[in-house]
Order: sequence, then structure tokens, then C-alpha cells
Amino acid sequence: MTQNPPADPPTDLEPEPSIEIESPEVSLSRRGFFKEAGVAGLAAAASSLASFAGDAKTAPADGTPEQVHLTWGDDPSGVVFVSWAAPAQAVNPRVNIHGSSAVNQIIHATQRSYTDGLNGQTVFTYHARLAGLRPGSTFHYSVTADNDRHRGNPFSAAFQTAPVGRAPFRWTSYGDLATPVTSWANSSPQSRYAVETVERFKPLFHLLNGDLCYANLNAAAQPAVWADFGNTTQISAAFRPWMPCPGNHEIEFNNGAQGFNSYLTRYTLPHNGTHFPGLWYHFKVGSALFISLSADDVIYQDSGAFVAGPAPLLPSTNTGNAPIRPGTSFYIRGYSGGEQTRWLEKTLSDASKDDDIDWIIVQMHQDALSSSKNGNGSDKGLRETWLPLFDRYGVDLVLCGHDHDYERSWPVRSCNHNVGRDANTGAPVDTCQPIPVITSEPADGKYDTSGGTIHLILGGGGTNAPLDAYGVNPANGLPQAKVITQANRPIPGATAETFIRRGADALEDAIWSARRDTETGYGIAVFDLDPGDPGGKTSITIRYYHAPGADRVPTSNYALFETIVLAKSRRDKMR
Repeated sequence: MTQNPPADPPTDLEPEPSIEIESPEVSLSRRGFFKEAGVAGLAAAASSLASFAGDAKTAPADGTPEQVHLTWGDDPSGVVFVSWAAPAQAVNPRVNIHGSSAVNQIIHATQRSYTDGLNGQTVFTYHARLAGLRPGSTFHYSVTADNDRHRGNPFSAAFQTAPVGRAPFRWTSYGDLATPVTSWANSSPQSRYAVETVERFKPLFHLLNGDLCYANLNAAAQPAVWADFGNTTQISAAFRPWMPCPGNHEIEFNNGAQGFNSYLTRYTLPHNGTHFPGLWYHFKVGSALFISLSADDVIYQDSGAFVAGPAPLLPSTNTGNAPIRPGTSFYIRGYSGGEQTRWLEKTLSDASKDDDIDWIIVQMHQDALSSSKNGNGSDKGLRETWLPLFDRYGVDLVLCGHDHDYERSWPVRSCNHNVGRDANTGAPVDTCQPIPVITSEPADGKYDTSGGTIHLILGGGGTNAPLDAYGVNPANGLPQAKVITQANRPIPGATAETFIRRGADALEDAIWSARRDTETGYGIAVFDLDPGDPGGKTSITIRYYHAPGADRVPTSNYALFETIVLAKSRRDKMR
């Protein structure tokens, strides 16, 4: 099949008052994913989607696939992983794939499992590597096992591989999706609309910027929360890769050295060649290099799980794990011993020498540039450890979540020292304040990111949170940011895992802040890359859609908030 990614946004995605989301069944039917020959019909597919989206607690004890999702392999143009879970251990789990260059190939899956360190439930997941695929082509597949309740009519879907070389493509992004255990009404109804919105825009892939499902907030039912998340995102993630990065809510007590066992068991991600597979990685699509990082390794702020008390957290007796006393914080700053940062520098250095890479996009959860007043704010750990590398090697765009809002920075390079102030005393504090390259809209309306990196906060996937607010310096009316500049410290005389939690201790004028959404915290960013012509310019058009009123009443109505264009010379022009 010929490669046909969207060169320009479809006409129905041009600036418009609003976008109404179709139901998954209608959307999938119109996209032609369910054909009479070789793939389940629409009615069967809708039935499968409904049955797989049920409460994990009532799922049958069998090998029926659920929580189906895709991720890119090391080469997105030819390798895709299909991953899923099952209520119990599956017998002969497998994928049947057929498409333009594969006819009824059966790919057997490998099994991973872990036992949750708090409730004692064992989780089984399965991963099938589909390799040797034709670039820019559509493939249909089905997922089953010998003990699949729907073996006669298994779950079926389709996906498209990435193009090769400089080609147009689209991706979408947000973080902080948040999914409840049992009821949309009781936790985060907007999550469902957020997932459906990805399907509305039909991207090649989606970046999920950390805090996937907040399972560590429900210690008694962490696997159930993950299952609910997986069954919800399946309506999109089974049809296009959802590429995640870990956030602080992926860190769970008694689930591995860094608490990431739940996350790592469910996802197969590109290799990074280090002692920490799956926690950071990169992949290349067309002329863009995407780098996904684990920011908990370098941030100063509190990382993941925390026992507030007053009672201790009591793991199930069948786990054999001891009670976790109040005040205990799973703080993992520095866990890689610098290995991630060394990998990042090498990856960026190699990219800077590759004439086939025009764009470098970084994905991480926590924020280096955020002026959120209700949220966490900015973290100096990111500024002093990774931003100098972004400057040195010309990172174009950084996509984050964490603070539940939308904020865009001006292009920034380098930093000012000792211009922050202590939040309590007003004494000077070094916050490594990023310096904007420009502070007004470019004359031609296009931002040249070869001179500075733009940071986007996209923390409004669907998480249940009140409308965020933004800081303002009362002395001069400028945007004001909270900054965390100090690491958490162990409580004297306590175990090494018990820390005093620090919040933001400093303030600075957010001279780098260009645009903030004060109407709602919920939204999605849509990116269209145009490779341009040889020797000319390449561009990325960014459209941010928000969901007005969703902080009060969940809504499927996403309206255009702003459009910006990034433009720069192609690297082949510089030869």
C-alpha cells in the first residue's frame, strides 16, 4: 500500500469553533478498520470493545486479551509491538497479522508478569514483535490465545507503520490522563473524552507524557486501576502507538527498585542499551527524533508514592511485605547514577551529526518551565542537568505534563543566575532562570527554534483536577513562577526511604512564559510536520485544542485555543 500521511491538516481540522467527538464505534467504522474479509465486523468489534472495557474485578479467569495497545519498535517504519494483558495466564498467546506485505502471519507473544507488592495480585502481560513490515503501510491484526473466550471472533484492529525519509506526518500529545477504578462519575470522566479525541485527529502516534493512570493513589487496587486505564485507552492505543514516559504516579511501593514494575511489565519500548531498559528511549519518524526521558531521576521535588498517614500503609499479608509507616516517601532522585544523562548527551550528540534529522522533540513528565500556582511549578534539577544539553545540541521542542494546565514558553537559551528570591525571606536564590530569545510574536508568525527551545505544558489529558491558576508578581505584574531548588532530605534517625517533602522554595519572574490557558485545564496538542522541499524550510504546525467548561462538567467539545508554527532550515540545506 502506498504511503499517504496527511501533508496538510484535513479541512475539518482547520481553525473552527469546536470539534465534536464521535463514538469509538462510529469513528472506527468510518475509518474502514473493520472489513468483512479477514477482520471482525463492526458489530463484533463494538461488542469486544464493550466487553473488554468492563471492571477488572469481574473479568473471567481466563486468557482473553484485554488492554490491547501498540508501541513502536526500534524502527517505527518496520517494527511494531502489540501488547496486552489477560485476567489469567494465557495459553499460546499470539497475534495474527495480515496486510500489504504480510498475509496471515502468526506471531507468538512472550509473557511478562509481576505480583503487586501491595495487594498481592499477579498480573500477566503479553508482547508480540511484528517486524519486517513495509513502511507507510496499513496492517490488520487480531489477538487471541487458546483460552480466549472470544477465540472464534477475536479482538481485531489495524495500524499504520511510519514513513521512511522526509515525509509529512501527524502526532498528538498530552499527559496526566487519570483513569478511575470503577466509575467515570466518581473520578475523571474527562479521561474517556480525551482518549476519543486522539481518534478524532487520527495521528500516526500519540505521546503520553507521564502520570498515565494514578494507580499509586489506590494502593489496595493498583492492578485494577491499570486495567481500567488499559481498557479505556484500547479504543485508540490498539490502532496507533501510544508512546509513554514514566511520571511520578508510575512509582509504586514494593514494585521494583524504582517502583516501576507495573509500568515496565505492560510496555515494550525501544532499547536504550543501559541498565534501565524501558525508562528512557528514542525513536525516529521521518526527519524527527523523539526522545523520551524519566525526569524523576534528576528532579528535586518529591517523586512518587507517599504515605500521608496517620495510619501506616498495610500491604496484603500474602505479599510478605512489611507495613509502610506514615511519612514514608518513595524518593528516587539520582537512581541511574548519571547513566540517563550520559545516554541523553550521546543521543543528542549523535543526532546533531545526522543530516537526516531536522527536528529533536523531547518528552518528559515534570516541568522545567511552569508558572502554575496550584501545581508544582518549575524544577531546578531539570534546568541545571538537562537544559544545558538541550541548548548545546539544539533541541527544538520539549513536551511535558505534571501541572494540569496548558502553558507555552518563548524559545529559550541559556539562563540568568541569582535572580530568583526565597519564597519566605526574599533573599536572592539561583533558580537558573531560562532566558527567552524573543518575547513577541515573530514578524512572519513562525518561530525559528534553531535559536531556542520551546517548552509546552500539556498536563490536561483527563485528570480530575480543579481549574489551575497562574502566578503573578504583584510588584510588576509579570508572570511569576514557583521554583523547586532543593532536594528532599531524609528525616534524621529514620530509614533511608523516609523523607521530608519539599515544595517550591523560590520565586522568579517567568520572563519565559508566552501563553497560558486560564479557561480550562483540559486539552490536546496536535502536531503536523511538513518536511518542506530539498534545500528549503521545514515546519511543524502546532494546534492546541482545549475543552472549555470541562473543569465543571465533562465535555466532548474541544475547541481551538491557539495555533503556532515552528520553521527552520532543513539540514540538507546546510551541507
